[in-house]
Amino acid sequence: MADFELRHLRTMAAIAEEGTFGQAAARLGYTQSSVSQQIAALEKAVGGAVFDRPGGPRPVRITRLGEVVLTHGRELLAKGAALTDAVDRFRAGHGRIDIGTFQSVSNLILPAVIRRLLDEHPGCDIRLSDVAPEDPRIGELDLLFHDGPVEGEVEHVKLFDEPYLLVTAAGAVPDGPVRVKALDDVPMVAWPPTYHQRWLERTFARAGAQPRFVFRTTGHETILSMVRAGIGWAVLPWLALHGQDAWSDGRLSIRPLKPAPVRELALYWPAGRTESPLAVRTREIAVEVARELARRM
Repeated sequence: MADFELRHLRTMAAIAEEGTFGQAAARLGYTQSSVSQQIAALEKAVGGAVFDRPGGPRPVRITRLGEVVLTHGRELLAKGAALTDAVDRFRAGHGRIDIGTFQSVSNLILPAVIRRLLDEHPGCDIRLSDVAPEDPRIGELDLLFHDGPVEGEVEHVKLFDEPYLLVTAAGAVPDGPVRVKALDDVPMVAWPPTYHQRWLERTFARAGAQPRFVFRTTGHETILSMVRAGIGWAVLPWLALHGQDAWSDGRLSIRPLKPAPVRELALYWPAGRTESPLAVRTREIAVEVARELARRM
């Protein structure tokens, strides 16, 4: 049974539908001798005749064994067609993609990426997951947005350098850049000591600033709410402020810092793993979207 091929079943089905070897050959674009050879190979594999051949112009008759083979053969042909269609769709950019992300990317970058991806491939299956900033791992993800080092065997492309900006209540600081040293002993609202928050605070210290952190909380909107209330200032990355529409909020002032702390945002993928066309295209779109955003910084 391992010796027959789907083309043998396809030929058998054509003969059963057309009635003769000659008509089946014309339909399939084979010679009649090729059709005979394929049926002979199939009959050898199943151990008996699948057609009775009365000879002359009279139509062939399918045997009982042939009925068994054709019934199950049609199922195999349908599965083979489904497999071919799935492979074609995969190559065309359909299928599933798993993307790791974090808050700022999810608010501003990913919506633009997903809209373009669904416009091009409306049948694709997009799965998103938040990745812990303290322990980013590529795992089974196809792509991972991250703003720090990623463990494991990965490749990456840099998207842009993202500046951190000072956020205060409106009118609290004059126009123009604010020196980092001016943050010394200033009450501030900030994230808990994540990887990047610790890096940011070391950057402050090197510039001679030791702010007083009066509240630590996760979530950019909560931090901005505390700044609006007047409890302290905050230093947040550019993406976080655009995701919250902070630039249009008349209760807030946003100023660049001097020297400006920046973090590198990158897109990672597994090294040595064959990528799907969908993953490759998603990465291309993400790079294009990031370049458009970088021009606005």
